[in-house]
Amino acid sequence: MRFDNDDALDAALFALPLEEPPTDLRAAILTATIYRPVPPFSFNELAVICVSTAVALWLAILVVMGGGALFVHALQAMYTGVGTILASSSTLAWIAVGGATAIWLSLFTGFQPRAEGKAPPHR
Repeated sequence: MRFDNDDALDAALFALPLEEPPTDLRAAILTATIYRPVPPFSFNELAVICVSTAVALWLAILVVMGGGALFVHALQAMYTGVGTILASSSTLAWIAVGGATAIWLSLFTGFQPRAEGKAPPHR
């Protein structure tokens, strides 16, 4: 069954009284969308803060529970390991090559600071 004549229904719907919108509706919409305050931290900053706080809390609990000596020994082992790695001549050579490449590329391409107040182009 198909109803092609909806004129009476349309007239009845348009004859219904409509409620007036609240007077501050436009201001409330603008406050919730355009004028919404910027959050104090981005997601990445918040993640770094949370992870660093968790690590600091873990270290504090470790030291309080009597694992301070083990923690110091672990730090000494890491310091010795990093020192051994950096004492290798091949590691120092690769660090020197990387630094020289970075300096060469920055001199080759030139230092090009971004213009103040201009947005980056959209791709």
